[in-house]
Amino acid sequence: MKRRILLVDDEVAVLLTLKAVLEISGFDVDTAASGREGKLKLRSNQYNMVITDMRMESDQAGADVIQAARIATYQPAVALLTAFPLAEEDWQEMGADQMLIKPMHTRLLLQQIEALLATHENNLGQEPSPVEATRSKATRLIKKPAKKGRTAAAKKVTKKAPRKVTAVRKPISKAIGKKARKRQTRPS
Repeated sequence: MKRRILLVDDEVAVLLTLKAVLEISGFDVDTAASGREGKLKLRSNQYNMVITDMRMESDQAGADVIQAARIATYQPAVALLTAFPLAEEDWQEMGADQMLIKPMHTRLLLQQIEALLATHENNLGQEPSPVEATRSKATRLIKKPAKKGRTAAAKKVTKKAPRKVTAVRKPISKAIGKKARKRQTRPS
């Protein structure tokens, strides 16, 4: 079964380029040219992931799409795609799982999408029961088993790891030299 992605962006060139790249990579892709259209598609279809631009018909349009994705019962992963990077706290407060900076190199974009989908699917499989979800944060932290070698301060860290922001400012269409290709193909 193909994984479905909703792309929301008012820049037609970006929308069509990303759609083509993702479809070639095996994704089923729907597009929306505005935040309003994106919210309508979120209500009428189910997606594994939503990738939305921040600023479209209004400065708040991307945040509105993120909020609509967060209240969807099927719980898609959400990535914010923007040319105007925000502070990590700001995009996390909006509800995004990751921020992608455009323009972006195709291979890096695909790696980030695959990683985010894998992490999101793993987290969905480990959702707390309704009873546990109602417990206070402090109660959950007290009941969390301590690992060997952890300090008292490290034991207070919440279950969520900080989200990673990766920004690469290479246009998708820009050719990569042999040296850069060699560096990118080496395992990290």
